[in-house]
Amino acid sequence: MLTGRHLIQPDDLTVAEIEEICSLAEQIIVDPKSFQDVCRGKILATLFFEPSTRTRLSFEAAMLRLGGSVEGFSDADNTSSVKGETLADTIRVVSSYADVIAMRTPKEGAALLASKYSACPIINAGDGGHYHPTQTLTDLVTIRQLLGGLENHTVGFCGDLKFGRTVHSLAEALRHFKGNRFIFISPKELSVPDYLITNVLEPAGIKYDIVESLDAVIDQLDILYMTRVQKERFFNEQDYIRLKDSYILDTEKMKLARKNMIVLHPLPRVNEITPEVDNDPRAAYFKQVKYGMYARMALIAKITGAID
Repeated sequence: MLTGRHLIQPDDLTVAEIEEICSLAEQIIVDPKSFQDVCRGKILATLFFEPSTRTRLSFEAAMLRLGGSVEGFSDADNTSSVKGETLADTIRVVSSYADVIAMRTPKEGAALLASKYSACPIINAGDGGHYHPTQTLTDLVTIRQLLGGLENHTVGFCGDLKFGRTVHSLAEALRHFKGNRFIFISPKELSVPDYLITNVLEPAGIKYDIVESLDAVIDQLDILYMTRVQKERFFNEQDYIRLKDSYILDTEKMKLARKNMIVLHPLPRVNEITPEVDNDPRAAYFKQVKYGMYARMALIAKITGAID
């Protein structure tokens, strides 16, 4: 039972619970009208202490499409936190009004702290470089919808793999499903962190490769998960200039890929996928945005007890 539970990190959900949420999301996709009143009378509070477009609007659209209401803020400067109110007190107050809270903050661990003081479930909508569990649910629903399941895929993670919380979370989730293989594609400066390899993937027996060239492996991939290579992550600007174009997905690179490969991206993008790729039927990142709304609809319905 997910009713009344907090969701702070992806591992808060079992494999069975992930499947349960994904299955409900797929039912909503097929017949959204059947779910348009399930949260009537319930309130979602969106507490966004840092800027967000997709995640905040996705949460709000999800609750409204379930028939519920939304309150909250998207700018911490307009809240009592500027007067010195603690996060604990803010959560105590807001949870007196709401049935569920979606919270984003730049401070790692803040969502876990909030859960200790909240009278209603907390959904972590991103806490610094830590976790973004509803992005992981978004990715999983998208993969199920477009590839038919979560097993037996070769997944290429490309770009900033050292600091990319979405990459870490999705890899941790997909390791639970049999037959998946990972290829990590990045400059050495932004390579996947050791803990993910030694503590997560190797104990699970996951096959993986670490490479620097996207061109060399793109023809092996069922899923290409792109992220941005950020200039500020490099100590040497010359290294950035030397490597930056290697991790830009364009139409020439797409010619090397399988006909049924899908391209995902947590967004926002900058220049790591050229606009011309948007017209390729394998470009799924805007479909991914919509599936994220359905994933959050399913999660909200389960956590609030609107659907068992």
